[in-house]
Amino acid sequence: MRGQPGWFDLDERYAALSAAGDPLQRLASVVDFELFRPELDAVLERSDRAKGGRPPYDAVMMFKVLVLQTLYTLADDQTEYQLKDRLSFMRFVGLAHEDRVPDAKTIWLFREQLTRAGAVKRLFERFDAVLRQAGYLAMGGQIVDATVVEARRPRLTQGEKATVKGGGVPDDWSKAKRAQMDTDGRWTIKRGRRRPPDAGERQRRGAAEIAVPVFGYKNHLGIDRRHGFIRSFVVTDAAAHDGGQLGQVLDPHNTAGSVWADVAYRSAANVALLARRGLVPQFQRSKPRGRPMAAHIARGNATRARVRVAVEHIFAAQKCRLGLVIRSVGLARATARLGLANLVTNMRRLVWFETRAAPA
Repeated sequence: MRGQPGWFDLDERYAALSAAGDPLQRLASVVDFELFRPELDAVLERSDRAKGGRPPYDAVMMFKVLVLQTLYTLADDQTEYQLKDRLSFMRFVGLAHEDRVPDAKTIWLFREQLTRAGAVKRLFERFDAVLRQAGYLAMGGQIVDATVVEARRPRLTQGEKATVKGGGVPDDWSKAKRAQMDTDGRWTIKRGRRRPPDAGERQRRGAAEIAVPVFGYKNHLGIDRRHGFIRSFVVTDAAAHDGGQLGQVLDPHNTAGSVWADVAYRSAANVALLARRGLVPQFQRSKPRGRPMAAHIARGNATRARVRVAVEHIFAAQKCRLGLVIRSVGLARATARLGLANLVTNMRRLVWFETRAAPA
């Protein structure tokens, strides 16, 4: 039988969520989101309200909305609905039942302002500075790698493809079509082997190689070996070569000199670059064509792979747990989307460090 609403019903519901281990409450308790306010206020366009009007939403609250979007892979409309529906979301962003909820258009405009100002990179760097101040220094060397993040595939004719690849836009495209077509993303080939789940080790080694065309962008990361935080990132189209971005993802604050990377980064130019910066390359070596790999090279690759696998865990967390995809159009918006994903990944890792059980 339904009872009458009480004064403390909402408090009791929130207490039940806390007792069940609300992950958003843990995140809010570990990360002080007020630290982002100076960067947010500096880039947001606010009117002087001399003519009156509705006051704008709080900048930190709106940034928390973007964090929710990234954590749960939500579109703008779905974010608006979930903010109205879920108590844990309301508590995380600081909304009461009687407060107005930002609609999908407001969320889009807020994210667009940050994108146009290039603010996501500065927010990421601000949080990295906080990590260093808290004692999470970049130590033990650094690991660099890149992963392809899929975007919506444009359907173009051969002539349109040639024009876009040359950096132009077809003349017959309307203004609406220009806004909908992603001319910054590029195609690339992802290679791998098809491995049946019940296949044995010998069958997996002999599995046929497959090549899958993918359209989108690349998220180039540099993480520290000691803590596994993302320390730097660069976003390019999917066709950009991994090794060409090495100089941009190197972290000058790392206290050790080793740099781990796969065979795509091994080149004379990159080795010379590391030598000029006083760093030591720990790059994988490729198998000689038509010949078996020497035993000592295979052992060296295996040793380096045990270190380099840490960055693969980052990519797996982003693609599986965050469901990372690009729904927007253009490199600038993709950079903001992936920058937020990298920032949220560091937040989740900080929560893990700060809330794990202390050793006995």
